[in-house]
Amino acid sequence: MSDALFSLNADLAKLRNEGYLVQRFGGFLVMREVPYLNAQRQVKRGTLISDLLLSGDRTCKPQPHTVYFDGDYPCNTDGGTLAAAIGAGDGPGNIGHCLVARYRFSSKPSEQGYSDYFEKMTNYAKILSGPAAVVDPNATARVFREPEEEEGSVFHYVETASDRVGIGALTARLEGERVAIIGVGGTGSYVLDQIAKTPVREIRLIDGDDFLQHNAFRAPGAPSLDTLRQVHKKVDYFASIYGRMHRHVIPHAVAISADTVDLLDGVTVAFLCMDAGGAKRLAVEHLEAAGVPFIDVGMGLELVDGSLGGILRVTMSTPAARDGFRQHVSFSGDDGEDVYASNIQVADLNMLNASLAVIKWKKLLGFYRDLEHELQCSYTTDGNLLINGGQG
Repeated sequence: MSDALFSLNADLAKLRNEGYLVQRFGGFLVMREVPYLNAQRQVKRGTLISDLLLSGDRTCKPQPHTVYFDGDYPCNTDGGTLAAAIGAGDGPGNIGHCLVARYRFSSKPSEQGYSDYFEKMTNYAKILSGPAAVVDPNATARVFREPEEEEGSVFHYVETASDRVGIGALTARLEGERVAIIGVGGTGSYVLDQIAKTPVREIRLIDGDDFLQHNAFRAPGAPSLDTLRQVHKKVDYFASIYGRMHRHVIPHAVAISADTVDLLDGVTVAFLCMDAGGAKRLAVEHLEAAGVPFIDVGMGLELVDGSLGGILRVTMSTPAARDGFRQHVSFSGDDGEDVYASNIQVADLNMLNASLAVIKWKKLLGFYRDLEHELQCSYTTDGNLLINGGQG
């Protein structure tokens, strides 16, 4: 994708053609080897980092007009700072992708801003390198050196959302995860909808059922009548959709059994979005033996006096805290003990149940703050009551 971006966009191609060492990392455009003077009038080289605004694989008019800088505070030839020229302020520090933003610069040429990324990046490079060129006439950002090969992304197009709002370093904590979603019905499909937008290494979908008309009304998206007529397997239907965004959505059109439970080998977390029964017990025992954390979801709704009410549940089990799991989760699908086994489901509660499960997983990885370290939470529709229980 990075090479394609530089060949498809004239402003990015011009930067490289004129010798600037530019690369794309996540949602950032990075220019390295930019010369500047430090307070001791020494020529140093730093890195300019700009947000990269894209529409698909095409660059848009740059927004915002500011950039980040990794280096010492840049100075004039007399040792005074360049703050008047670039409006320098402190940067946020670690912004992910092994990039550090020590300072933020602001130089806006006009009310209209920059027309493209060539104008933006070269303008900042000139401001910084001007004083350096006075001390050393050979100091230039046009180094005419090929950039190192960039690591491939799990996405088919650049994920700019995280870096745009400054959480790239947090999002990086999700990289390398290999996620299994067992059951891609009402709740599992919404788990997939959220996980597919994260940089996890792999997403395994495990479900042997067909995608039928009732599924269409409890899942994200809107399948056509023709799609429903084709009777796809659930995993194949969802893989075809989310595979357009994430490269590693892998469908397994089977139910969990003694013959298939090894599909869970190698995962780093699993979401159990399945009915109670022997298959759930097999999955849980296999994941426990492998030392893998997993999250189970449940929904129990009842139609009483003309309205629905009930409870959603999210229960997590980790290698350090297994004991409490069976206090909240039943493996019996037909003995009436599982209060979350009601067949009534609606899409908004499926979506909420999935969101609570994904948030719990992100807490486990440190993406979200987790002061209580709860292993169990339940949401009661009447009163919007959310209760935590158990600690890991």
